[in-house]
Amino acid sequence: MTSNQTAAENKAAPLSETVVIAELVGIYGVKGWLKVKSHTSPKENFLQYQQCWLRHQGQTKRVEIDASRTQGKGIIAHFVGLDDRDEARTWVGAELLIEADSLPQLDDEEFYWHQLVGLAVSSEFEGVTTPLGEVSHLLETGANDVLVVKGDDRERLIPWVPDQVILKVDLSARQITVDWDPEF
Repeated sequence: MTSNQTAAENKAAPLSETVVIAELVGIYGVKGWLKVKSHTSPKENFLQYQQCWLRHQGQTKRVEIDASRTQGKGIIAHFVGLDDRDEARTWVGAELLIEADSLPQLDDEEFYWHQLVGLAVSSEFEGVTTPLGEVSHLLETGANDVLVVKGDDRERLIPWVPDQVILKVDLSARQITVDWDPEF
């Protein structure tokens, strides 16, 4: 295998569905370390990943993390072959992705946020079914997570409270059923 083959393979896109687990938000030190904004929960779960994909400026390439750790309130990481502060600066703003099938298996009635984004949401309120839109993204509020549902030129914030507000999630049908006043 030549070095050209290796470089071409390194730029190939991942083969399966991917999930953004972090963003590179700054440089740290002079030896190529980067500050990481983890999207895992808890944020320290990021530290378990060594192989991931880097997506930046329209390109995706496979990268390997050779060291990572918590630093103060954040996380820093070092990547194989990245030993220069100036080169590290060019990576700031990049997303780090993993293949979705490498995520830990969840229990029944537990979902990853990426599984919920894009699902249609309908309300069964007072015996009437009303489509509300689709999940745009989720928010973490402390008390409970919140679905941000966009539709009808409106945005609704629906709390993730299973069995009270969230009645049913059907991933195969790409549908969430909620008990929520459509006028709210």
